[in-house]
Amino acid sequence: MPSREQLSDLLHPTSTVLLTVECQQGVVGPDSALPELAREARSCGALGRVARLVAAAHGSGVQVIHAIAERRPDGRGANRNARLFRAAERLPVQQLTGTAAVRVAAPIEVAEQDIVVRRLHGVSPIHGTEVDALLRNLGCRTLVVTGVSANVAVPAAVFDAVNLGYTAVVPTDAVAGVPPEYTPAMIRHTLALVATCVTTDEVLGCLSGPRRAATRG
Repeated sequence: MPSREQLSDLLHPTSTVLLTVECQQGVVGPDSALPELAREARSCGALGRVARLVAAAHGSGVQVIHAIAERRPDGRGANRNARLFRAAERLPVQQLTGTAAVRVAAPIEVAEQDIVVRRLHGVSPIHGTEVDALLRNLGCRTLVVTGVSANVAVPAAVFDAVNLGYTAVVPTDAVAGVPPEYTPAMIRHTLALVATCVTTDEVLGCLSGPRRAATRG
């Protein structure tokens, strides 16, 4: 566990980016394609904590990127090489481009300076998307990963971030998956080996400290 000073150094506004993973209406909203996951993300408080982290990032000058998973109505370019993708095609709610399902879900607020990255394929919000290039152009060294799910997209994002040379920070109570007991086990036995795992309040304490908000060019 890092000290407050060490975590504060990791989370310097000019070199930190906050990534929200698939916090979209069709995943964690009231009309989710995955109601069990949506209920867990809300009932455990993870979605609310993501919203608090986003608000703090806005106030401290930390860049926010929202990673959205969607598909074209005709399905062109979408994966069909895994059970997950084939099951998604049969769900009653589809994450279709341009629909309400692929809007960032409340209570998370999207600010004008936020970047929304949409992907049509794969399970990772980083691999095969423009996120890595954006992070490098933003001068990112530390990537804070939040959202859903702990089953697939969140660990994929953390592994990709580490493989690309970023320091990954995971606010463990701002991540959700199913079943509920899976998330803490996966974090303890997997993500903790490669990421700095802390609480939302620890991150908020650094972002809301006496440091002046940074300005990115």
